[in-house]
This record gives sequence, structure tokens and C-alpha cells, in this order.
Amino acid sequence: MMKTATKHITREKLLDQGVAMFTEHGYHGVGLQDILKSVGVPKGSFYNYFASKEEFGAASIGHYIEPFIKLLDQWLKRPDLNAAAALEGYFAELTNEIERQGFVGGCLLGNLIGEIGDTSEICHVALSNALHLYRDKLKEGLERGQREGQFRTDKSAEAMADFLSDAWQGALLRMKIEQSSAPLTACYKNLLLDYFKA
Repeated sequence: MMKTATKHITREKLLDQGVAMFTEHGYHGVGLQDILKSVGVPKGSFYNYFASKEEFGAASIGHYIEPFIKLLDQWLKRPDLNAAAALEGYFAELTNEIERQGFVGGCLLGNLIGEIGDTSEICHVALSNALHLYRDKLKEGLERGQREGQFRTDKSAEAMADFLSDAWQGALLRMKIEQSSAPLTACYKNLLLDYFKA
């Protein structure tokens, strides 16, 4: 039991470090040795957890998106907020965190889609899955907002969720260039408080 728990903790540490380093340096800018050294795992032991760097990259993508979906779910489950306020609160929290981090990194999904999205099949599948999981959680909030009368119903919640997700990725890229949260704030406020509004 203890061995299994230790193995799980080591795997989580590797994934945490993979997410951090891939976000900062890109997939090709990070060697396995860099990650292993920072976590204190021998190279031979790495293959007890992952068959290859590609498989590790794909697992890191899934690991990266989980907390965003969990946080969004927490906002949507707040009983004191309607769907529109919950979505606005979620994106405001993300924006504040990005400001706190000094506008570095951006989104791992967007970064890797541009870097390896069409060259690694296993990472392509992981990126696609992560994007769809995230889109579906946004869709859940937008559907609720439609039922509550806050969001327009002439467009499907899925179409609006796709648009919001795509616009947010573009705003994150612009944020990195401008070193400002203004593109992020404009993105979610223009959509949630104007374009999507009933």
C-alpha cells in the first residue's frame, strides 16, 4: 500500500514539474533529464511511470487541464451565484492569477497546439480531449445561464462555449505580447456581459 502511494506521489510530482516546465520552455525546450533532475527521480525510474517523453507530454496535458475544470465546477456550484456571475467570477480569478504570475507562460494547451499539435499523434489526441473537456464544462455553465434567462438562446451553448474557449486562447497570446491583463478582461466581459447576453 505504501509503495503504491509513494509511486502515485512521484508520478504527480513528475507531472506537476512537466506542466511547469513545458509551459515555460515548450515541449522541445525541455529534456527529460531536466525534469528528472528537478524532481530527484533517476532516469531509469522514469520508465516505471511513462513509456516515452511523448506519453509523458500527453499525460501532462491531462494533468494540466484538471484543476481548471475543477475550479470552474466549483464556481458553477456556488449557490449564491447565477451562471453568468459564476462564469465571470471564474475568468476574473484566472485573470488575477495570471497578473500575479507576471503574464508568463500563458496556456499550456495553446502553447503545445502551436508547437506539436500536428506532429505528435498521442499529444494531438490528449490536446483534443483536454479542449473538449474544458469546452463541455463551459457549455454546462452557458446552458444553465440560458435556462436562467441570462444568455441568448438563438445560439447553442456549445457554439458559444467553443467561441469563448477560442477567444480566450487568442486573448492569452495577446496578453503575452502586451504583458497586460487587458485582453483577458476584455475577452470574457465582452462575451459574457454583452455578446452572449439575453
